[in-house]
Amino acid sequence: MYFFRIMLLPFAVLPAVSIADSLIEKGHYIAQLANCYACHTDTENNGVAFAGGRAMETEFGTFYTPNITPDKDTGIGLWKDQDFTLAVRSGLSPDGSHYYPTFPYNAYKNITDQDITALKAYLFSLKPVKQQNKSHKLKWYMSRFSVTMWKMLNNFLQPSAKINPARGSYILDTLGHCNECHTPRNSLGMLQMDKRLTGNESLSAPDISAAILKDWKTEELTDLFSDGVLPSGDYLSDHMAEVVEFSTSHWKQPDLKAAIHYLTTQ
Repeated sequence: MYFFRIMLLPFAVLPAVSIADSLIEKGHYIAQLANCYACHTDTENNGVAFAGGRAMETEFGTFYTPNITPDKDTGIGLWKDQDFTLAVRSGLSPDGSHYYPTFPYNAYKNITDQDITALKAYLFSLKPVKQQNKSHKLKWYMSRFSVTMWKMLNNFLQPSAKINPARGSYILDTLGHCNECHTPRNSLGMLQMDKRLTGNESLSAPDISAAILKDWKTEELTDLFSDGVLPSGDYLSDHMAEVVEFSTSHWKQPDLKAAIHYLTTQ
């Protein structure tokens, strides 16, 4: 009996640590798939990772991304699981106010429960950074009330589409939120999903629809996502270079293959 207890002891103790570490590791990968670092880090001014403060210039004004480190005063350290889920999927802050859609919650609404749990575990494993969020500098007509009306109208005009079960769709449409940049918007800033991935001139985001990519080889797309290399031998620049550096270059091979297959056959 004593020997039996000794043999069982490692199996009773070790998995708890392993499961926690595994969840954080998975959350780290989800953060890479969603490119959380690039938006929530002020890389231009050598900002601390995930502490926010990055300026995002739009036709509606300048938005500053928030601190998502687990600091309890200036970050998300006091957020409960439900708070985190509502923010990610619905664009709602813990006090019930609406986030502006520069935070791509319209894409993130389909993130699985497991991935949300893992992402929160990873963010809460980071070192808390005390850094106050900056106030947005927006056009006069932009307010929390106007964004509430925008969300209601957007939900009415663009009801949720049927979820595509393909892994490539989940990576590109949900976590990677590619439509946010590569799909054109109307005058109200709503995505024109009937023209999905055909490019957005205002963001200098090119057409990446299957019709445009039909002549690309799989190897060329692999090089693009992995190293930012174009078929011409040139390298990507500006925002897409960041996407490669902080996101797509870290994708696991099965996910990269799934994303390329989806992108070229959608």
